[in-house]
Amino acid sequence: MNYYQRFKKLYIAFFIVILIVIVGVIGFSTIENYSFGDSLYMTIITVSTVGFQEVKPLSEAGRNFTMFLIVFSLGTFAYAISTIILYLIDGEFKRYLLELRKVKKIQKLENHVIICGYGRNGKQIVQELKESGQEYILIEKDPEVINEAITEDCNNYLEGEATEDAVLIEAGIERAKALITTLPEDADNVFVVLTAREMNKKLLIISRASKDSSDKKLKMAGADNVVMPDKVGGAHMASLVIKPDVVEFLNHLSGQDENISLEEISYDTLPAEFKNKSIADLQIRRRSGANIIGLKNKQGEYILNPSPEEIIGEGSKVFVLGMKHQVEKLLKWE
Repeated sequence: MNYYQRFKKLYIAFFIVILIVIVGVIGFSTIENYSFGDSLYMTIITVSTVGFQEVKPLSEAGRNFTMFLIVFSLGTFAYAISTIILYLIDGEFKRYLLELRKVKKIQKLENHVIICGYGRNGKQIVQELKESGQEYILIEKDPEVINEAITEDCNNYLEGEATEDAVLIEAGIERAKALITTLPEDADNVFVVLTAREMNKKLLIISRASKDSSDKKLKMAGADNVVMPDKVGGAHMASLVIKPDVVEFLNHLSGQDENISLEEISYDTLPAEFKNKSIADLQIRRRSGANIIGLKNKQGEYILNPSPEEIIGEGSKVFVLGMKHQVEKLLKWE
């Protein structure tokens, strides 16, 4: 619901009040030759039916106009005032102020994640981002789902169609670092990916897909990664039968064990003295007890268990595994 629709009745109420006042001021000024102040005073005491004494004795034409003004304003003025009071008491105005505050907060977001859709996948994504402290904004078109999200303490949201350019712009797509689209229809996901990629060339885009044929289309549209939840879930369940201990170990690494931490350290976050040095020069094992288990070079290639001589150059990342306190100690670079 846009701003005008939300306050349409309030606009009408204010218009009625202003119209009655204008009619009254003009009538008393013309018929009784009152000044503007006297005409305004007479109008207010007439339409409010408080019954104060007239400024000057009214002529017959003035009395007739006063009766007309009372009859004309009796219902309409009461309706206008009750509508204004209802907006204040009912909390509609307060909700608008809260929404305005939310919009201002969204406008300040930078390097946030935009999530399109609050289905099963969307809920899990929101929960993970909240736990990690990552700023996010949810886009959902269904008011009932929005209410559910609010109940689940998801307050960073926009109600609207993720396929519309204006909604993505309002979500700050130019300032976002990533977009995850989990809409139920693959065609909608393709459209969102295509639009988002056009708006932000550097944006990391991850999309959900239901069909195998959609994978290629989504990547052609601009998705960096495509996830098929049903396929991933099936493969995971099969792995639990074929190699259960390996899967259990990977589950611990992926976050099921809160004492284990797997972090990525980018070249930009390294102290100057460690840039363009080898893994051996970093002495990560000695400094914290954690281990480097992988590296991503500037070309985007992943190197598993890199050698100590591997250089940490510009644009690269190292993946560090260890106990939570070990990784925290390392990230402080003490």
